[in-house]
Amino acid sequence: MSATSQTPFTATVVDRLSVRVVVDSRYERFLPDAEHPHVAIEHVRRIPGRQMTTLAGEWGLALHLESEADGARSAYLLDFGYTPEILNRNLDLLDIDPARLSGLILSHGHRDHYGGLEGFVAAHRARMPGEIPLFVGAEEAFSVRWVPEGPPREPGGTPEMVCWGAPNRTALTAQQVMPVCCEAPRVLDGPFTSGYIARDSFEEITGNSKLESFEHFSEAERRGELIFDTHPEEHATCYLVRGKGLVVISSCGHAGIVNSVKTAMAVAGTDRLHAVIGGFHLAASKPDYIEHTVDELEALAPDLVLPMHCTGTGFIESMRRRMPERLITSNLGSRFTLGV
Repeated sequence: MSATSQTPFTATVVDRLSVRVVVDSRYERFLPDAEHPHVAIEHVRRIPGRQMTTLAGEWGLALHLESEADGARSAYLLDFGYTPEILNRNLDLLDIDPARLSGLILSHGHRDHYGGLEGFVAAHRARMPGEIPLFVGAEEAFSVRWVPEGPPREPGGTPEMVCWGAPNRTALTAQQVMPVCCEAPRVLDGPFTSGYIARDSFEEITGNSKLESFEHFSEAERRGELIFDTHPEEHATCYLVRGKGLVVISSCGHAGIVNSVKTAMAVAGTDRLHAVIGGFHLAASKPDYIEHTVDELEALAPDLVLPMHCTGTGFIESMRRRMPERLITSNLGSRFTLGV
């Protein structure tokens, strides 16, 4: 599906959006105060009353999203890090109340994004309301993934694959966490989801995972072989901020951050891009590929770019060199408020 063929729909316009980093791999306690004309930045240093402990980082991502529209507030937890121990620890230290969540969102089916989900539910479900939705991009969010375990044993060979698991749908529904597939764009209470991310740009599918397919169309699939992971379930979480424009949150960007942004812009029917936030999966990309990505983002003219998680230092250094006024650096625990 082409991004330009998406049918625009009416999304909620929010007055304010706060993005809080609950799980990520970088934590710097001595960051100086920072200011930017388009975002209020709050870094976490010491936590009052909790001097004997600290936020903990890990490879993974979880974001607390809180928005306000006409005085009404909504909150979502987008992704759940790699382990419940880190997720639940940081939620407690940041004083985030799971009972006030409007819903849960899973960006895609990789363990560094769903790994803390079941443990989060086990710890907090009793305090949360009735049935709570878990918005996923497609059924493949529940496919079992496999990842390579180190380099090939022999030159030119294939690496050994190890199972990375999958979210446990049965365990979740038993706890009244109800999966909702968003293959098409869907309006939530504040945000909207992009639906399937069109693959129309120069970008390649990044990542090296394989999956056990639900369908069996090819001979290889009928033999039970693993297939290359194209992430049909990946979707972006987006907001329209009053007077500012579109905010696109890409947790990993396996389908390409440019593809993700262009799909969201087509869905929302807007060419006003305010912010691009999250993981862009460029850490292992070659310099020319990164520069091409920055070229495309520059043409889309966001007010700010806030890279996290798997984006990589190459992209951040390129942004710092070419668009320093638009680059915001992230940190575990930090809160970024748009629409102020």
